[in-house]
Amino acid sequence: MDRIDNQILHLLLDNARISLSEISSKVNLSVSAVSERLKKLENSEMIQQYTTILNPKAFHKDLTVIMLVTLNGFADDTEFTQYVLAEPAITEYYHIAGSYDCCLKIITENTSSLEQIFNKIRKCPSVVKTQSNMVLSTLKCNYSIEPPEAK
Repeated sequence: MDRIDNQILHLLLDNARISLSEISSKVNLSVSAVSERLKKLENSEMIQQYTTILNPKAFHKDLTVIMLVTLNGFADDTEFTQYVLAEPAITEYYHIAGSYDCCLKIITENTSSLEQIFNKIRKCPSVVKTQSNMVLSTLKCNYSIEPPEAK
């Protein structure tokens, strides 16, 4: 990856809908050269996907909670995993090392809808304990890593 690839990636991070001609003018390459570089970045899996990020508040989802979960290591966690993967309000699910086994990010309408999610999670036989932390404000939220500086 060189300096131009780095510039292209930064432009895409700012706006994934930027046109090839706009990228081309900003990096001083032809549209076909930019297209070829993009194909190489995609094929090398440096670009994982192009996506749209929706604003939860526009859909009246005003509550974000980080839930830490401890699972019984000997119990079958299939029910828990299936529920978490199917529940649209759970937007992120990480297996983690440390005092807890999983970290969930939940974005929902209000405490009532959150309580329903909590109750379903707590009823899963493999769930031993949970700890929930309400997000008051978000100071930083990058949806992607920054590309490394070109050499």
